[in-house]
Amino acid sequence: MKQTQLEELASGKILPLLLHYAWPALITTTLNLMYNVVDRIFVGNVCGADAIAGLSLTFPIMSVIAAVGVLIGAGSGAVISIFLGEKRMADAERALGQCVAMKGIFGIVMPPLMIFFFLDPILRMMVGGDGVAPETLDAARLYLNIVIPFSFFSHLAFGLSNCMRAEGSPKQSMYCMLVGFGINLILDPIFIYGFGWGIAGAAWATNIAMTISCLVAFRYYLSGHSALRLHWRTVRMYKDLAPRVLAIGLSPFLMQFAGSIINFALNNAFAQYAPTREFGTIQIAAFGIAQTVMMIFLMPTMGIQQGVGPIIGYNWGARNAARVLSALKLGMVLISAICVFGCIMQLWLATPLSRCFASDPDVVSAGAFGLRIGCCMIWCIGINITANVYFQSIGRPRTAILLSLLRQVLCLLPCVWILPMLMPARPVLAIWLAMPISDALAFVATIPPLSREIRRLRAGRFPASSAA
Repeated sequence: MKQTQLEELASGKILPLLLHYAWPALITTTLNLMYNVVDRIFVGNVCGADAIAGLSLTFPIMSVIAAVGVLIGAGSGAVISIFLGEKRMADAERALGQCVAMKGIFGIVMPPLMIFFFLDPILRMMVGGDGVAPETLDAARLYLNIVIPFSFFSHLAFGLSNCMRAEGSPKQSMYCMLVGFGINLILDPIFIYGFGWGIAGAAWATNIAMTISCLVAFRYYLSGHSALRLHWRTVRMYKDLAPRVLAIGLSPFLMQFAGSIINFALNNAFAQYAPTREFGTIQIAAFGIAQTVMMIFLMPTMGIQQGVGPIIGYNWGARNAARVLSALKLGMVLISAICVFGCIMQLWLATPLSRCFASDPDVVSAGAFGLRIGCCMIWCIGINITANVYFQSIGRPRTAILLSLLRQVLCLLPCVWILPMLMPARPVLAIWLAMPISDALAFVATIPPLSREIRRLRAGRFPASSAA
């Protein structure tokens, strides 16, 4: 069974193999997103605009925490894929043990630092002190104080899930997340409605669900049924592996971290340029809705990324340029098609989609407006997404880092700062327009490096070592 998994990566047909890896990864990432979606649906309809705006304020902070988890998990998964392609099983198991060790260190150090030193200053800085209603800040603070101490379990679950996909067990990765999501879906209405805990109920439901997902992941690696074995003696840091894991994981880390910075900047801009605190609260709530809807429609691209990544990584390690190129092209076509479809659906169904997350008519109207303006150019971002996952999978961190920062930082952040000054009569509209403009700029800038890489693969050229 273990050998069959590796043989499939080496010689299986690309499309069936990609779909074999992608659909469990798609379900896994969708379930991950659905934690937030379900929370926002219940909270937005039960607790009102202040509560859903509060959840929007938590997103940049939770994204920073998640970014560190991605740094470790994605980097470990890519290294494991390359090691397996090079037939270095012992090194792959060391990478698995180090993933657990790194997650443990992070889980012990991060929560007290965040809660006791950074939480309140970050929240107040994000809204410019009093840019939103006080109830919005209270809701964000309550949710984060409950969720952050338990983030260790969610990070372990997602990190081990990455390793499962890398070793050729995408269905087990999916099952790990499916168990947690099912528990969260059951507990959310019980805690929010039944117990009347409101936003605190959403936080506790998430904590319990992710803890159980973590236990399921550990059970798999300790059961003897995995291609790689988790030995407690390997749960440690390795000076020859840690730099490589962190270098490869730096690209998705920076992408996630950049998303946090952008969320921070957009929330701050809405609070700063809104004429009243109430209008600022509505715009932040609308941004949270638009962001969630956009993630729902782009979530299939993450499944394709996580499906194509092990194929590219393994065959790069095996020096099979033809299979790497085939996987890259197929991933690009599928990801771009998903982006086009998502753009059309968001423009067409903007109001009904916004209504799913709020009962307040002002929030619904603002959310629909944000979807139509902010997401009108996502049809073109598939090229950037594909290029990023390709360079990450082959262990080329510098290029992947640049591409991951391109859309969200190098393009979007300056637009958020500059456009409101160029449109002083309608600064809130200018903030929404920053999103499609940055999407178009990133699309144009990604084409040259990706084209060069395709030409190199056609020529069958590889570097002297797969380490990057």
